[in-house]
Amino acid sequence: VRLVESGGGSVQSGGSLRLSCTVSEYTSDSYCMAWLRKPPGQAPRRPDGVAAIDSDGIRQYALSVKGRFTISQDRAKNTIYLEMHNVKPEDTAMYYCAADNWGYCEADFQRRPFDYWGQGTQVTVSL
Repeated sequence: VRLVESGGGSVQSGGSLRLSCTVSEYTSDSYCMAWLRKPPGQAPRRPDGVAAIDSDGIRQYALSVKGRFTISQDRAKNTIYLEMHNVKPEDTAMYYCAADNWGYCEADFQRRPFDYWGQGTQVTVSL
């Protein structure tokens, strides 16, 4: 299973951006897919959870992005999206797509041991 992210780039504070993550194949009808991010200069550690969506369409969001970011999926295209609005400089990070076949994404999905990860796409927000 391969995950390929796209859509990153540079944007001004208050602007919008859409990230995409395309999955090579769904190996199960039950899955959880998520966006996580790692800010620049951060000590090596697990990326921070941003948003997650599961095979039933249930969504989870980090408090820092709730109301500004929206996660969605297009199963026909094997793709999930992250719509980012009113971005802030603190949203600057490498954004990773992750997935597994264990179904329901819990609220604390950041701790989930996802089986599959993308290479990441950089988002830079300037003032």
